[in-house]
Amino acid sequence: MIVAEAVGRVLAEVGADTAFGVVGSGNFHVTNALVEHGVRFVAARHEGGAATMADAYARMSGKVGIVSVHQGPGLTNAMTGIAEAAKSRTPMIVLTGEATDVRSNFHVDQDALAAAVGAVPLRVTAAGGAVEDTLSAYRTAVRERRTVVLNLPLDVQQETVPWRGLIGESLVVAGAVDPAFSTPPAAEIDALARLLAKARRPVFIAGRGARHARAELEELAAATGALLATSAVAKGLFRGSPWDLDVSGGFATPLAAELIRDADLVVGWGCALNMWTTRHGRLIGEHTTLVQVDVDQSALGVHRPVGLGLVGDTAATARTTLHALESTAATALHALESTGGPERGYRSAEVAGRIRAEGRWQAVRYDDEGGDGRIDPRTLTIGLDELLPAERIVAVDSGNFMGYPAMFLDVPDERGFCFTQAFQSIGLGLATAIGAALARPDRLPVAALGDGGALMGIAEFETVVRLGLPMVIVVYDDEAYGAEVHHFGPHGHPLGTVTFPAADFAAIATGYGFAAVTVTGPGDLAGVAEWLKGPRDRPLLVHAKVTRERGSWWLEEAFKGH
Repeated sequence: MIVAEAVGRVLAEVGADTAFGVVGSGNFHVTNALVEHGVRFVAARHEGGAATMADAYARMSGKVGIVSVHQGPGLTNAMTGIAEAAKSRTPMIVLTGEATDVRSNFHVDQDALAAAVGAVPLRVTAAGGAVEDTLSAYRTAVRERRTVVLNLPLDVQQETVPWRGLIGESLVVAGAVDPAFSTPPAAEIDALARLLAKARRPVFIAGRGARHARAELEELAAATGALLATSAVAKGLFRGSPWDLDVSGGFATPLAAELIRDADLVVGWGCALNMWTTRHGRLIGEHTTLVQVDVDQSALGVHRPVGLGLVGDTAATARTTLHALESTAATALHALESTGGPERGYRSAEVAGRIRAEGRWQAVRYDDEGGDGRIDPRTLTIGLDELLPAERIVAVDSGNFMGYPAMFLDVPDERGFCFTQAFQSIGLGLATAIGAALARPDRLPVAALGDGGALMGIAEFETVVRLGLPMVIVVYDDEAYGAEVHHFGPHGHPLGTVTFPAADFAAIATGYGFAAVTVTGPGDLAGVAEWLKGPRDRPLLVHAKVTRERGSWWLEEAFKGH
């Protein structure tokens, strides 16, 4: 077989099950090899969409994302999605043809492109090493949680390679998906245990690196009286716990912000503790001890100075810390809480009552500003939250609107919210929703987009219809790039470059094959309720004309970091 076919076969045999891409001459054979050996191929309408779909699929499935693109422009078209994945440390492999002849109009420095956005450039250099080069790319993606751009030079792709099978390599590589969980040194575990034992108001903030560790973190929190919160990308992790504060940072409820700010110990578990999660540090009290646990040494203390940093897997570290606590007499009473023992830590009847009463954004009062043919986005999103089934998977694009679905749409667990925001690009939301939907076909996919992001990614409307996804796409339409309007408008700057004529999104979506409803007030949500009754044989576009007089306060927070 030729090298291109061998690369596809290797990836199929080590466990790749879904690939995304746009096929051209440079990736035709490798894509067909993937399909021949059982990998589902999802054709996107733009390479940027394909990369983002693969990123979201990897996040929601726990598997390695696979992207296949043409050389040169195929790769450059995909770069924003690759940058998002690389910044998020998503295990992903981008298969790209490569024109190595500098005289080719397709020639660009593909290594430099990959490295510039934080991806790892690798290459199949000869037929004899094709299998090992592909395995190396897979190992790097999985073990180092990196996005890898695997260059496939056009001339090398056509060389013949004898296929001898993977023998034991496939088992070795597949085993890399679940590496032996690492734990910090005993002295560091003991230091964390001592901090937890003396803390009066501990809070755990879990990030993407702790999404596999719910049980261990909840058990440790129960033993120490800690409240539970997450970063935005891990939203839903502690859903159902009476001590769940939901998201920390810009999307935090007033109650969550208050309780986190008053904590005497905050432990970040697989969480960057960046400006979004800590509100530029204002959620970390002046006398709060800050601890960070991460598998990556280089992540410790990058955004906030930490009193203690531990390198280790979050689940294993939490489990080991609990054992250290249980071995000391000073914490022997901690096991009483689950059976009605004395109040301790941050867990009291008063706090529990406040979380029940004030812990969701739906419980926070506001003055409805809707009218004159526009709906308040809070009223819109609360109405959707009440209508849509609980088993949902929500993807949110970037922009002035983004906090409304992030705050007011509940999700069932950590696999119910997909948030591709590490690069803060608008236009990724719809592709994110497609990748997430394919990873979790058991849930209703919901894409929340601004009008600007919807128009950027509109080519993938066809992909949603072609794949038969029963998706709900909500367009929060303020006829502008709202972030810029509300950032520059108050200072008297002209806004003609960031405001636009009205677009009939319902008509556009109908042309693609959607069902559609336009929402200008709460009564119009009846159209959504009617679609939900079934048969849901077409996706639904909700064109929401939202109020636009004021900007979102979380956006004001964001611009403080610019």
